[in-house]
Amino acid sequence: MTGPVPPTAAADAAPARTAAPAWLMRVLRGLAWLFGLGLAGLLALLALIALALAVAYPNLPEISSLADYRPKLPLRVYTSDGVQLGEFGEERRNFVPIAQMPQVMKDAVLAAEDARFYQHGGVDYKGVARAALENLRDARSQGASTITMQVARNFYLSSEKTFTRKIYEILLALKIESLLGKDQILELYMNQIFLGQRASGFAAAAEIYFDKKLKDVTVAEAAMLAGLPKAPSAYNPISNPRRATIRQRYIIDRMFTGGFITEAQHDEALEQVLRYRSQNDSLMYGEFLAETARQLVFSQYGEDAYIRGLNVHLTVSAVDQMVAYRALRKGLMDYELRQVYRGPEAYVDLPADPTLVDERVAEALAEHPDNDDLRAAVVLEATPRKVTAMLQSGDSITVVGDGLRPVTSGLSAKAGPKKQIRPGAVVRALRNAKGEWSLTQLPEVQGAMVAMDPRTGALRALVGGFDFGKNKFNRVTQAWRQPGSSLKPFIYSAALEKGFTSTTVVNDAPLFFDAKVTGSQPWEPKNYDGKFEGPLPLHTALAKSKNMVSIRVLNATGTEFAQSWLDSFGFDRERHPAYLTMALGAGSVTPMQMVTAYSVFANGGYLVPPMLISRVTDSKGRLLLQAQAPELNENLRTLPARNAFVMDTLLQEITRSGTAARAQGTMRRPDLYGKTGTTNDSMDVWFAGFQPTIAAVVWIGYDTPRKLGDRETGGGLSLPVWIEFMQHALKGVPVQEIQPPPGVVQSAGYWTFEEFAGGRGVNSLGLEESVPQAPSAEERSSILDLFKR
Repeated sequence: MTGPVPPTAAADAAPARTAAPAWLMRVLRGLAWLFGLGLAGLLALLALIALALAVAYPNLPEISSLADYRPKLPLRVYTSDGVQLGEFGEERRNFVPIAQMPQVMKDAVLAAEDARFYQHGGVDYKGVARAALENLRDARSQGASTITMQVARNFYLSSEKTFTRKIYEILLALKIESLLGKDQILELYMNQIFLGQRASGFAAAAEIYFDKKLKDVTVAEAAMLAGLPKAPSAYNPISNPRRATIRQRYIIDRMFTGGFITEAQHDEALEQVLRYRSQNDSLMYGEFLAETARQLVFSQYGEDAYIRGLNVHLTVSAVDQMVAYRALRKGLMDYELRQVYRGPEAYVDLPADPTLVDERVAEALAEHPDNDDLRAAVVLEATPRKVTAMLQSGDSITVVGDGLRPVTSGLSAKAGPKKQIRPGAVVRALRNAKGEWSLTQLPEVQGAMVAMDPRTGALRALVGGFDFGKNKFNRVTQAWRQPGSSLKPFIYSAALEKGFTSTTVVNDAPLFFDAKVTGSQPWEPKNYDGKFEGPLPLHTALAKSKNMVSIRVLNATGTEFAQSWLDSFGFDRERHPAYLTMALGAGSVTPMQMVTAYSVFANGGYLVPPMLISRVTDSKGRLLLQAQAPELNENLRTLPARNAFVMDTLLQEITRSGTAARAQGTMRRPDLYGKTGTTNDSMDVWFAGFQPTIAAVVWIGYDTPRKLGDRETGGGLSLPVWIEFMQHALKGVPVQEIQPPPGVVQSAGYWTFEEFAGGRGVNSLGLEESVPQAPSAEERSSILDLFKR
């Protein structure tokens, strides 16, 4: 029998325990040491962060101003019919309250930037921790900024990417969340964030990129805009379309997975082809107008004009301005088509590989942008009979026949190397109403046009030159030019007060000043046509713009009296010295002065100042300024009504049978009045005229005065521009001929001051002499200055 096993035997029978290997013990001890070290490091880091927070918090900026957010809003200029012509200020911004912010735009922003915006307290701690660790390894890395943190950064911090700035960003975000509600914070963000192209806020960006109001953007467009805050330049859809599209599609996916849009909306957004606003889509026709308004507002409000969100409404309608702009450009281009071709703007080397031509053309034309309808093109093939060229768009055009006439000399085999049109030449192309192309060149000649309502002074159009982008000099208000014969009506107006009548006979005979009189060389003034017609009634002499008659009339009227008479029309007296040369328009005027002066004839004798701004409102629509049309009473009268009326009858004859007969002949209405003007050597050509409801002036010339050409006149160059505009402006306006006021009677078929009727005024002048009274030494000097040009 076996008995119980002794304890020692039992122990011996149990499995033996194996001691842990030495290497494992070393590993465990190492891990424990590392864990302790990590824990200590984490505690130290937390202590460091706590210390940093404690030190930084008292130094945080005061943020109470966010509760009364007043963004810098630009100055905007609008036509009378609400078309925006210009925007001035450092930032482009349209403030939109959060309640009016479209839901699709808010959703796109949340999906792209901060999907948990309405859940967190201003800081996404997990994301911040990740960004902090990245910053410890690479100071340039950063991310996980919530919308509130971005607001903190945009308003109060620099763009420097450092750990310290991140600490301040977190603290400011927490502080902002304690002050403002979520909707208030989102409103700040969506109106303040920079989105490229000088746009601040999504409303401005929608207009700049898509030419749309924010309320009208689609899901696809909202996603594209929401991709901009991350890097406005890198994700600019115009300059970087590939990269921008990748981010846009990512945001569309985020909007779907986040529940902001349905699957159908998601698919539709991915398929939509976006149409961007052309960067050349600026309203070129209104640039001079907008700049003039800016200057007027700045003179009253100073630098505040650019940050207060002022809305400036003009008296000019968009359609009137467009017609004036087109009419002047057409007139200048018609003149340019008759000029000698100066040669291509540049030459580029075209690659031999046809597949590379398109890219090279686009690159070359970036330095030669289109000038509205005057398109830039690179010549691909050229012969005297046909030219093929490529436009900036990549489209090719073919020019043949009459379309090559303006550049004939450039297609000649004898053309010089800088004038020859050959493959690679950068040229200008113009398309007519029939769709036919012609080659031409950017004009060197300039012009100006201005129109106003003579009854109120309200401007109807203002075009200061061919191209504001090329030259911002406003010739309507800044160009002082000789008026030439267009000043003669004001000399005749003065003569009426001295007894002259429409039927006064004045000798159109040669005048001669010998060397003894001039003190230098003989001067023999001429009529433009070189002809002398002998005795002429005053109305005929003005209709034919006879220089000899004007000189005799001025001499008899008195130069000093005539000079003072110019005050009645708003001219600067000192710019019209009291010499006989006034008769030939040797002084200086601006087109704005001329339209104001002719308006005195149009409205019956009142000097009405021009008015461009009708009203100014602030960013909330509150009225700050309301212009009032002046009441035409005797306080504004500067010219007797009967004087204005008699002059109107003389000016009407000019448009009926004189140098401007084309006006009534084309427009088929009698209520047109005006005068052509051509200076010595045809350096300045004018037409100034009116209908009782609108006055308009056109000037054409070179900025640095030089001959336009021996056969160029105001009737040939400026009058067609005036007619084209007035045909539009008077469409539907009934005929309104000016009625006679008291104090005039008809005598020999013409209206006359009643005291001078029946031969009681000046009946004739110069019939017995050929030379007027010898001029003074000052007059001689002025005459020589005029005619030695």
